[in-house]
Amino acid sequence: MTHIRKHINNLRQRKKTVIVSLVLIFEVLGILSAMHAVMNVRTPQGSIAWAVSLVIVPVVSVPAYWVFGRNRFEGYVVARRADDERLDDLWRRARQGVEQLVAATDWQNAAIRGTESLARLPFTGGNEVELLIDGETTFESIFAGIDSAQDYVLVQFYIVRGDDLGTELQSRLIDAAGRGVQVYFLYDEIGSLGLEASYIDDLRRSGVAILPFHSRKGSGNRFQLNFRNHRKTVVVDGREAWIGGHNVGDEYLGRDPAVGRWRDTHMRLAGPAALGAQIAFVEDWRWAADETLYDLNWEPAPAPGGNAQSLVIASGPADEVETASLMYTQAINAAARRIWIASPYFVPDDAIVQSLQLAALRGVDVRILIPEKSDSALVTLAGYSFFDEVGSTGVQFYRYQDGFLHGKVMLIDDSVATVGTANFDNRSFRLNFEITAVVVEQEFAEAVKAMFEEDFSKSRRMQTGEFDEKNYLFRVAARLARLASPVL
Repeated sequence: MTHIRKHINNLRQRKKTVIVSLVLIFEVLGILSAMHAVMNVRTPQGSIAWAVSLVIVPVVSVPAYWVFGRNRFEGYVVARRADDERLDDLWRRARQGVEQLVAATDWQNAAIRGTESLARLPFTGGNEVELLIDGETTFESIFAGIDSAQDYVLVQFYIVRGDDLGTELQSRLIDAAGRGVQVYFLYDEIGSLGLEASYIDDLRRSGVAILPFHSRKGSGNRFQLNFRNHRKTVVVDGREAWIGGHNVGDEYLGRDPAVGRWRDTHMRLAGPAALGAQIAFVEDWRWAADETLYDLNWEPAPAPGGNAQSLVIASGPADEVETASLMYTQAINAAARRIWIASPYFVPDDAIVQSLQLAALRGVDVRILIPEKSDSALVTLAGYSFFDEVGSTGVQFYRYQDGFLHGKVMLIDDSVATVGTANFDNRSFRLNFEITAVVVEQEFAEAVKAMFEEDFSKSRRMQTGEFDEKNYLFRVAARLARLASPVL
């Protein structure tokens, strides 16, 4: 009996030793990871949030940090530079071609210069632009573009489902490949996690080159789930591009009763600015396939009857600067009369908050349109904590009532509008690959304005103090979600 007790005590002592050792190991790993976060996480808020959690609760935070925590996409720039000479040649060819079509726009000179620097291409004239509201209109236009392709189609979506809409896209691409059109298809493997292998195999057997983006490719990204290719573009023959918020799934047509009406925005862009979307796809394909698509059309041409001045800005975690955040900040700072913004998520950083406050204080009509109910409880909670702070300076918040608002649109004054994939949150600013079209044309801006006014009529305007009227636990949860927003 004494021997058994002694054995049990030894086992308990070993168990305690193992537990203490594991705790010490995790604490050391937590401290080392916190040092890494301080040196590498882009924002001070994110650095603090990660450093504190890594030291206080390392058992939970260390695995989370190395899976979700970093916001520098390793290897993308290196892979791009590995083929620099030829990629640079494509950039040179694109720039040389559009130099003959550079637009003389009346938008603020500083805003033009900054936007062109972010895009690495100038504004060009001779573009035809079309606002596409909701899914039926968007995919009718996209499918018509695919059906008219003569040489190639470039397709990229964050989410692809094998449902009715996905099957229709598959059929159009198979038909295009069957008539000799080259088809290249990129999808994000995290966003399209449930996509059936048979869907992909059918496309490949039909001659479509289809690949996941490979956001975990490379030793530095092996365990990362944080980086997503959130771009949603279609390019046809280097002449037309479609950019916006729609993914490929029946819910984007409002066919999912669990989701209800889906309110989204896309746009069609024809003319020299389409090359901006093309070169973004080529760089993504270079990463995914270790192949550069040289033999595409790089000769820009004005669209028949096109009068819009436009460019396309691609942004992502491999950029030297925070392109998406800077793009929004500059647009807000450039606004003289109006800045209307639609986004499904509103969790801005300090620079955006201050820019919105200053715009409202100088008399700009600042309105933020967001959904009443989001598909992310944490993001919804975090967003509430900004409303009174930003609204106290005159910024107006509208919460859309007629379904789920998913469009990412901005209207600046009377002649500038953007349509793209980037949300107003940390993920789009720093973690996702995004793409946005900027258009300077009064007619297009008028169409965007009319769309906003229709959406405002289906929204409720939030009242000052609304957050303070929430119960105490809600306000605490919102503040905690805001603290966590840099790492969401």
